[in-house]
Amino acid sequence: MDATAWDAIVVGAGPAGIACAVTAGAAGGRVLLLEAADEIGGALPYSGGHLSAGGFSLQRARGIEDDPELHFADIVRISGGTGRADLTRLSLAEQPAVLEWLLAEGFSPDPNTPRIVYGHEPYTIPRTVHAEATPGGPAVLAALRRSLDPQVANGRVTVRCATAVTDLIVNDRTVIGVRTAESSHRAPAVVLATGGFGFAPELFAELEGAPLTTSAAPTSTGEGLLLARRAGAGLQGLGRYLPTFGGLPPAGDDPRVDWTHRPHLVAPERPPWEIYVDSAGRRWIAEDEPSIDRKERALTGIADMTFWMVFDARALRESHPMVHGWTPAELHAACGRRRGLHRAADLVDLARRAGISPTGLTEEVAAYNAGVAAGHDPAFGRRQLPAPIAEPPFYAIENHPVTLITFAGVDVDEQLRVRRADGSVIPGLYAIGEVIGSAAVNGNAFCSGMCLTPALAFGRIVGRAVTGGPGE
Repeated sequence: MDATAWDAIVVGAGPAGIACAVTAGAAGGRVLLLEAADEIGGALPYSGGHLSAGGFSLQRARGIEDDPELHFADIVRISGGTGRADLTRLSLAEQPAVLEWLLAEGFSPDPNTPRIVYGHEPYTIPRTVHAEATPGGPAVLAALRRSLDPQVANGRVTVRCATAVTDLIVNDRTVIGVRTAESSHRAPAVVLATGGFGFAPELFAELEGAPLTTSAAPTSTGEGLLLARRAGAGLQGLGRYLPTFGGLPPAGDDPRVDWTHRPHLVAPERPPWEIYVDSAGRRWIAEDEPSIDRKERALTGIADMTFWMVFDARALRESHPMVHGWTPAELHAACGRRRGLHRAADLVDLARRAGISPTGLTEEVAAYNAGVAAGHDPAFGRRQLPAPIAEPPFYAIENHPVTLITFAGVDVDEQLRVRRADGSVIPGLYAIGEVIGSAAVNGNAFCSGMCLTPALAFGRIVGRAVTGGPGE
């Protein structure tokens, strides 16, 4: 047994865990930071690194008036009030300080930010920042390392990677430490910061009840949630799942979606020439619908949440990029070689290659082309009708619902203490970051910057709580 006197044990060295350890260390606490992977960072190497806050220095420098209450109002509008108001307000109050902390640690945002992001339902005020590089998560991780290193150097924080926690130590219904394969460690506070479960198909099927095509980090295996459940923790955010709107199926042996080459489906940024059809060959929404949120919700109602973008040679030539990272010639060449990309000289052959009903597709294209000729779309009210789908070859791009984050998670109270199913607190146990489920602050929606920033915010809040100090 490790006899070292820790003030807190933080399980998971992703953004939430690092923020917690740094804050607790800066407040004078002694912290053990355990990470199952070989390196710290959690999902950050894979993350877009989007951060948001209401009322911080970069906004003020541009004359943008904002504050946490305006931010909260936007989140309630986008989510329909389906998140937890107490946790959302708790996070939003801390988020401006999170941004200032990262900026002080050398985080360099894209000079075009703060901005409004249209990949999901947009805010009304520019409040999202990210690095220039894609993905931007590594830039956030670099800033966190600069904050963590001094705490490691002065002995306040001890980091042990490649060290998986196998169980929580519970005595008289109170968590008093953790077990690893090699040892056990005790502390008056254990903080779970292990991320989500977007890389755990069986757990995902159990909790989200949806098909899994993932863009989550390979470390997102739900281990912290399982640890908490064995200690009697309840869950929150069940039934809040929402897919991200469309991505190519995985290629080869990699179970993760190809996010580099993702279809360009944001209508305000690329007015569509294609139609979306399901496996029956039928359209199911106006493709120029400006709200990604409405598209994501409609997607949950079609078979396997899978659809195909169908278009012709003229569309490929005149509306691009159809797929990020590929020129029209590269996309054409990838058809038949890359899973999910198909082309054919006629629609019947295209449908057979793609796994779509030939009868349904030919009838739907004919109906769509008639709408183009008439200048209106009687089926869905689409307004962008640039040309019929008529010039061979014809193309079909298969799209799956993409899991970026998981919505369900460990239930916590307004102090981020883990609760049992009956609502009582499990003494000694906290949870922060995606392990509590993104629905806690997003509800049944995606709000820009409201996964990474709350993880950092909650990490700082719990870091102060477990040491009784302000931290940094």
